[in-house]
Amino acid sequence: MQNTYGYVRVSTKEQNEDRQMIAMHDFGVADKNIYIDKMSRKDFNRPAYIALMKRLEPGDTLVLKSIDRLGRDYEEIIDQWRVITKEMQTAIVVLDMPLLDTRAKDKDLTGVFISDLVLQILSYVAQTEREFNHQRQQEGIAAAKTKGVKLGRPPMERPEQFEEMKLAYRQHRVTARSAAVSLGIHHKTFLRWVRD
Repeated sequence: MQNTYGYVRVSTKEQNEDRQMIAMHDFGVADKNIYIDKMSRKDFNRPAYIALMKRLEPGDTLVLKSIDRLGRDYEEIIDQWRVITKEMQTAIVVLDMPLLDTRAKDKDLTGVFISDLVLQILSYVAQTEREFNHQRQQEGIAAAKTKGVKLGRPPMERPEQFEEMKLAYRQHRVTARSAAVSLGIHHKTFLRWVRD
């Protein structure tokens, strides 16, 4: 029996998946077949996605709101697309891009080729845009530093008792942790200040 599954991903636990869920429901994906991950871009160990991949069978359909839900970057998106469509023989439907629909009905070899080509182009554009954004951010930071702008939070003021606690620590009368507790700071901060 062929099944239709949906995959929803938001980048943080605070982000809301409602927009993607509405799109899944509008397409007709049952709640029990919708897999949701709330992951940052850096941590891409996706438990729901892994579970979904174990459920997919040839002839099934995977529905995504947008292509970037499939992976972090160009290579990962292309790789996941190939695995799902070619190796697992599961269709993919990307709701934001109707050309990215590999379902067999009304599709011939040309249609599949067009889907693959559009995917390559969109993934490349998305990856390039991310790289440009990162480059612009780095250039902005460099320009700000050149102008003398201090980035990050301001350094903590050292408590009045710091020198006294530092001396006591160096004389082995207190531990770093107890000195830090007395000063109301983290022990790693205390150790860093002692080294400085």
